[in-house]
Amino acid sequence: MDSSYLFRATLLDQLHSGQWQAGERLPTEREFGEQYQISRSTVRKVLADMKAQGLIAQTVGSGTYVTDKAVVGVSSKKTTPVNAPDAAWHTSPAELMEARMALEPAIIEMVIGNATLADFEQMDHCCTRAEAATSVEEFEVWDGMFHEIIARAAHNTFVARLFKLMNQARAQGEWGMLKKRSLTPERRLTYQSEHRALLQAIKARDPVLAKALATEHLVHVRRNLLNY
Repeated sequence: MDSSYLFRATLLDQLHSGQWQAGERLPTEREFGEQYQISRSTVRKVLADMKAQGLIAQTVGSGTYVTDKAVVGVSSKKTTPVNAPDAAWHTSPAELMEARMALEPAIIEMVIGNATLADFEQMDHCCTRAEAATSVEEFEVWDGMFHEIIARAAHNTFVARLFKLMNQARAQGEWGMLKKRSLTPERRLTYQSEHRALLQAIKARDPVLAKALATEHLVHVRRNLLNY
């Protein structure tokens, strides 16, 4: 698949899936170029098309931001998730946790081999936003996005789509209720610390430590949510 086409399709998917909130700044042209291995002129053209559609706004010297129009589109789609695979909407928290335990540590070597500086910056951004979150719901969004960004750093389209599906499953009411019920201030601090440690291990390109930390984090989440 052509890299510019992949960039356009992925960016549209991210905007329409609600990955970014209205007013949130997107990565820079340079960061997009590095991540998708395309020229800045190609990035600029794709962003110009998005701007023409009203999905993003650009401010000289400040950056590129998601518009309200993009978010409104997301809200209407969420009421009838016809494009989402049925599995995402009928998965129990136990099934989801089992899948996460099997898959997240398994892709660590791929992530370490392919992650770019731009990927690391996005992971760090997710950690920062999660740490600054003022509600459980906001924390859960950035918690989930942190894990999805790690998966995307594998730069494998199949892996990225699989983890997006898992993140959609996390949006189900049952998972949210369990998370809200189990997430004490102490546990939240632990999760934040574990995320930072995992990020540092990935940055250090240490697959053994990163796998161990990913597994340990998931064991803690499973124990807190499901009591085993």
